[in-house]
Amino acid sequence: MMSTFRLQKLWTMKEKEKQAALAEYEEAVHKFEQAAEALYKLLKEKERCEAERDRRLQDGLAVGAIRHTLQYLASLQQTIDHYQLIVMRAREQMQCRHQRLIELNIEVKKYEKMQERVRRWTEQREKEAESRLLDEIAVQRFVRQGEL
Repeated sequence: MMSTFRLQKLWTMKEKEKQAALAEYEEAVHKFEQAAEALYKLLKEKERCEAERDRRLQDGLAVGAIRHTLQYLASLQQTIDHYQLIVMRAREQMQCRHQRLIELNIEVKKYEKMQERVRRWTEQREKEAESRLLDEIAVQRFVRQGEL
């Protein structure tokens, strides 16, 4: 029975590690989603601004307004580049945490299988002991009946 207790302790420890890894993974997914959403909004803003610029160029636009629009687009592009790096790092972090979660899940499953094997082995030994005891009782009854 001591081996079952040890396996239970190890399994519990690994299960806690897995739950912590799951929480870290969910946090990484959340950060990735936030960064990707911010990048998406910036790209939509750039697309909108470029469409507005093209429309205004066809209508005729002052040089100062063109310069202002180009500066805004350049600034927006720098921000987009920055957010692309953030999204890339967040994706890498999310993938790393996902891989760790998979590894821990495999470890937990291994301990669960070992625990199940120990349980079945213990049950088998108990059945064998019970069977031997019943056989012994049957032999004793037979011997007693023969003595009568």
